[in-house]
Amino acid sequence: MTRRTIIIGISILSLCLIGGALLFNLRSDQDNLPSLASEMGKPQTVQSLTEAPSTTPIESIQQPTAEVLSQRVSEYHINVALNEKEGTLTGSETLTWTHPGKKTVNELYFHLYPNAFASAETTFMKESGGKLRGDAMPKDGWGSMELTEIRTSDSISLLHRVQYVQPDDGNVKDKTLAKVRLPVSVRGGESITLKVNFTVKLPKIFARMGSAGDFVMAGQWFPKLSVYEPAGTRGVATEGWNLHQYHGNSEFYSDFGIYNVKINVPNNYTVAATGFPTKAAVIDGDRKTVQYYADDVHDFAWSASPNFVYAEEPFSSPDVPGVRIKLYLDPAHKDLKERYFYAAKVALSNFSKWYGQYPYSTLSIVVPPAEGNGAGGMEYPTLITSFGASSDSPGYEELERTVIHEIGHQYFYGMVASNEFEEAWLDEGFTSYIEDKLMEQEFGITANLPIQAAMISSPVSLTQVSWKYGSSDNYAKNVYYRGKLVLRDIENQVGSKTMNRILSTYAHKYRFKHPTSTDFQKIVEQVTGRSWKPYFKQYVYDGEMADYSINSITVKPISQDKSPLYESTVSISRNGATTPKVPLLFTFKDGHTTHKVWTGEDNQIQMKLEYKEPLVWAMIDPDYSLVLENKHINNFFNADIDKTLRTRSNLGIVKLLESLLGSFLW
Repeated sequence: MTRRTIIIGISILSLCLIGGALLFNLRSDQDNLPSLASEMGKPQTVQSLTEAPSTTPIESIQQPTAEVLSQRVSEYHINVALNEKEGTLTGSETLTWTHPGKKTVNELYFHLYPNAFASAETTFMKESGGKLRGDAMPKDGWGSMELTEIRTSDSISLLHRVQYVQPDDGNVKDKTLAKVRLPVSVRGGESITLKVNFTVKLPKIFARMGSAGDFVMAGQWFPKLSVYEPAGTRGVATEGWNLHQYHGNSEFYSDFGIYNVKINVPNNYTVAATGFPTKAAVIDGDRKTVQYYADDVHDFAWSASPNFVYAEEPFSSPDVPGVRIKLYLDPAHKDLKERYFYAAKVALSNFSKWYGQYPYSTLSIVVPPAEGNGAGGMEYPTLITSFGASSDSPGYEELERTVIHEIGHQYFYGMVASNEFEEAWLDEGFTSYIEDKLMEQEFGITANLPIQAAMISSPVSLTQVSWKYGSSDNYAKNVYYRGKLVLRDIENQVGSKTMNRILSTYAHKYRFKHPTSTDFQKIVEQVTGRSWKPYFKQYVYDGEMADYSINSITVKPISQDKSPLYESTVSISRNGATTPKVPLLFTFKDGHTTHKVWTGEDNQIQMKLEYKEPLVWAMIDPDYSLVLENKHINNFFNADIDKTLRTRSNLGIVKLLESLLGSFLW
C-alpha cells in the first residue's frame, strides 16, 4: 500500500488507519514482519537466473580452504548419533578453546540450551508462557540435555566440578548455563582441550529445535562455550565472560571458530547442516555417518528427515565468487524449488553487493513439514529454515520474504556478530531493514511503515537486554519494528546513497567481529561528518518516539473591506522526541493549501497564517514521512468540528484503533 498524501478530515484519517489495520497481514513469526502491497504490484512469475539446475541429487563434496577470516577462538570436533525411535541425540565433543584475553581463567562456561525445555519452571518457559512466535509447547513435549562426562586431555574427570549458574534471575530450576571449574589455570593466549559426552532428549518441535514425526531440527543442540570478551570488545572495560541464561525472547551469542561434525542417522535420512560434507557418507548396515565441516562461523546446526526432496544449484555473481545453494524441501513444496532458488540468489547477489562478499561456499535452505513449523523462520551460519510447508501455494510474504530475511541474517548476525542477548536490534532491526529494501526492489512489495509505527505503543531502549522487554509482542515491536524504523529515519535524513555507504562501511569494518550500538553510531558520524549523539540518545538508548500534535485552531477576521483577510492561529506541540523537519499542511475554505516545515525542536509553537479565507483544517506530516511517529491520531485538526463532538470522536477512534492494532499483534 502506498502512503497517503492528503487526508481530509479526522474521520477519513481514522477510517484509513482502521482499514490499514484490518488489512494488515501480520505474520506469526517475528522474523518476518508485515508489509502491504497491491496484488498488481507483485510479479506474476519468477524468472530463473543464469545457472541451470543441478542434474544430480547427490550433495557435492568439498574441502576447506586455507583462508582464515576470523579469530577462531574455539574448535569443536563432534560425533553425534540420532536415535529416531527415542527422539534422542548421543554425542561426544572434543573442544579446544584459546584464551583471547589476558587475565588468568580458572573456569569455563557452557550454554546447555535444550534444558530450557526441561520443565515449566525454567526461565525460558516462565518468561515465554510456553509460546514462541505463535507456536505453543506441545503437550508432554519436554526436552533436556545431560552432561555425562567431562575430561581434560589427560583424562582428569571434571564432571563433579560442574555447577549450574543463573546470573540473570537466580532461578535454581534453570540449567541452561553451567560453570566448569578447571584443574589448571589458563593464561591469555593459551589453549585448553576438553572432552565432553552428552545426551539430548529432543523436545517435540518448539522454539527452533526438536522433532516432529521423523523430521529433526538440531539447533543449539550441543554444549557450547560462552563468549569470553577481552577488554575493548563491545566496549567492555574489564575483560571476562559474557554470561546469560536462555530467555523467552533472547537468541544467541558465540565466538567464531571451527566445526568438524560427524552425524549418524538412519540410512534413508537426508542430512542438512552448516558448512559442507568433506567426504561421502559411510554406510554401516541400515545407518550412515555424514561428516560436515565449517570454519569462521559461530554456531553449527543440522536437520534430518527421510522425506527431504533435495536440490542443488551452483550460483555466482560479480560479488559472489561461487556458492552452492542447497534445498531440503518438504514434499509439499517440491514444485516450488525455483522460487526458493530465485529468492536465495537475489538475496545473495544483492546483499553481497551492498554489504560485502558472502564468504562461504554453501547456503542451505531447510523447509520443515507443516507440523515442524516451530523450527521454521530461523537463521544459522550457512543454513536457514523457511516456514513449515503448510500450503502448497504460499504467498510472497510467506516464502520469499522468509528466505530473504533469514539470508539477511548471514550478514547481520552471521558475519557482523552482535550480541543477541543484549542488543537484539543490531541483528533483527538491521535484517528487517534490508529485507524491506530487497522485497520492494525485487517484488514491488512496500512495507506499511505508518501502521508498523502505530503499533509501537510502549517504546523502550533498543540497548536493553532481551528479557527486559516483557512480552514477546513488546520485544518484537521494539527490536524488529522500531529498530528498522530508526534506520529508515536515518536514511530519510541523509539520503539513500549516504545510508548505503553507512551500512556498507559498518558491515565491512565489523565483519567477523562483535559490534555494539555505539560502534554503529560512530560509523554514522564518520560517514556523515557530524554528531548524532542527541539522535541516538533519544531513539536508540532512551527508546523515545516522535509525537507531534495540533491542539487548536482559532480564526479571526482582521479586515472586512472589499478584500477580506483572516488570521488563523494554529497551536502545535511536540510531545515526544525531536526530529529535524516536520512537514505541515494547511487548507483554507476555498481549497487553497499552504505547506510549511517546522524544525520540531520547541515544545510548543503558535503558527499564524493570513489569507483571504479562513483556515478549515491543518495536518502534520501529510505524507507520513516521519517514520518514527507512532501517534498519528493527533496530527489532524478540523477547525469547524464542535469541540465536544471532536473530543468524544477522537477518544472513541483512539480506543478503537488501540483495540484493532492490539488484536493484530503476535
